[in-house]
Amino acid sequence: MLVSWRRISCCMALAIGCMAASTNAQTLSLGDPAPKLEVKAFLKGEPVKKFEPGKNYVVEFWATWCGPCRTSIPHLTELQKKYPDIPFIGVSVFEQEQDGVKPFVEKMGDKMDYRVALDSVGKDQKGNEGAMAKSWMEAAQQNGIPTAFIVNKEGKIAWMGHPMTMDDPLKKVSDGTWDIKAAQAEHRKEVEDQGKLTKLAGKLREAQNSGDPKKTLAVIDELTQVRPDLEVRLGPMKLGALIKVDQDKALELAKQLEKTELGQSAEGMNALAWMIVGPEAGNKPNAKLLKFALEIARRADEKTSSKNPAIADTLAKAYFDTGDVSKAIETQERAIRLIKASGEGEDKGMKDRLEQYKAAKK
Repeated sequence: MLVSWRRISCCMALAIGCMAASTNAQTLSLGDPAPKLEVKAFLKGEPVKKFEPGKNYVVEFWATWCGPCRTSIPHLTELQKKYPDIPFIGVSVFEQEQDGVKPFVEKMGDKMDYRVALDSVGKDQKGNEGAMAKSWMEAAQQNGIPTAFIVNKEGKIAWMGHPMTMDDPLKKVSDGTWDIKAAQAEHRKEVEDQGKLTKLAGKLREAQNSGDPKKTLAVIDELTQVRPDLEVRLGPMKLGALIKVDQDKALELAKQLEKTELGQSAEGMNALAWMIVGPEAGNKPNAKLLKFALEIARRADEKTSSKNPAIADTLAKAYFDTGDVSKAIETQERAIRLIKASGEGEDKGMKDRLEQYKAAKK
């Protein structure tokens, strides 16, 4: 399976992978003195050499190749205009080639209207080995960008997180109402949860490798107790395991997931259908599950105007498993035509399935 299914698989892998991104000890936390500003150069705005007492600052880490960073840049510009007395410093980190940063900043123009600096990266160092990447991002166990830090008037880290969620804490830091002790307590809990997730991510990989669906289900339940927001992202994986254990419960879960954001997108619907009819399912789904898979695959196909080869592949398999071999052949042939037209090249699994359907027809 390809295109849409791979996209969902990646989301599940990222959901697990992000939990175990780092096992290094956190050495920079809320309430700690802000590390030094060690930049190679300021590409835009008046340089800031050090944090002055009695003044708040925002230090944000980004990269030219980072899509979410590009999304947050205009928002940072809006906040800088809203708080002109607070210097915003966007530090470019994790760059393969720092020479590309200045042209990027110049092209952004007024959309990136705050100070911009380059991380101090030595001649023989990699992009992630810069002074700021080490003393700020790595020390705080912030593994993804964009990430912003608010430095308060005492020169301490008052907040850290995604810049798109910075509005409320920045307002409170600015007007002096930010409760740093409460923020520290919340942050400590997040760090504790991260430690639990790191261990559980390892357990989940072991459970999957063991081939025991009951073990997989048990670990997924543990994970979602710690992080309820992972329930939807891990839903297709849980569905796949439940099909091998209890198909009535699997159908119940599939219908629940259909009502979430998974059921709103063609890719999400395709993922649910493929978990039921895909060759990796292991156990033969019962009639109710197959009916559900066929219905949701049809909706996904309609949502993409019958032009997505991966979804057509899923729909063809659903037709075949429900006994409509002629429709399966017709739909699979469409899937193969679409994949060829897309320029992605042939998919052996799709061709093999077409031969399987034709053989059954004979």
